Amino acid sequence: MNNNLILLVEDDRRLADLVKDFLESNDFAVVVEAHGNRVIRQCQNVNPALIILDIMLPGKDGLTLCQELRPEYKGPILMLTARNEDVDQVLGLEYGADDYVIKPVEPRVLLARIRALLRRYYQTDVREQEVLVFDQLTIQPIQRKVELAGQEIHLSSHEFDLLLALANQAGQILSREFLFNQIYSRPYDGLDRSIDVRISQLRKKLLDNPENPTRIKTIWGRGYLFIADAWKD
Repeated sequence: MNNNLILLVEDDRRLADLVKDFLESNDFAVVVEAHGNRVIRQCQNVNPALIILDIMLPGKDGLTLCQELRPEYKGPILMLTARNEDVDQVLGLEYGADDYVIKPVEPRVLLARIRALLRRYYQTDVREQEVLVFDQLTIQPIQRKVELAGQEIHLSSHEFDLLLALANQAGQILSREFLFNQIYSRPYDGLDRSIDVRISQLRKKLLDNPENPTRIKTIWGRGYLFIADAWKD
């Protein structure tokens, strides 16, 4: 993976040139792709550290691409959207985007989001690099890989970060605000329920009964609790 290379998927040539020039002036290398049908191959060719993906594209749209990229691409995906109404969909768990910026793009806001995503994704302390094993659950922080009973579980970047935060503090109740600050680059406003939604999706992927979860428990009024000895079968 090229740690300073960004794949920018944007069909608006003027905007693409503006973003490319600004990011290159801040020590990033940028490859621009304008057509949705070529993004998967381009990603395989350049192996970027981060993808900036517009929703509206010729060929495949950005949400479809995000969904298709996720099983293989483990890096962060930042979406560009022209409408506030798209935000919930952009960050929807079925798509796996990590963050978003609303157009018109403010270059310094975009740069801050990119740096926050890259920092969270690539810079972990020594303890967080250790492989975590809970009976049949294995979490590999460096490879960003999760296996359950020998089968790889495909998680989005945020889902992985959320699981890692919970597992690193197994047996401790973690508040929504704490978990939010572990995985997002924007302030917590107290009303955001994206952590609840991502917890629900994690439970589904990790075979934890959402009606009566025993692996990632909800502690009402306080937060969530990862149970270390609940992964035997």
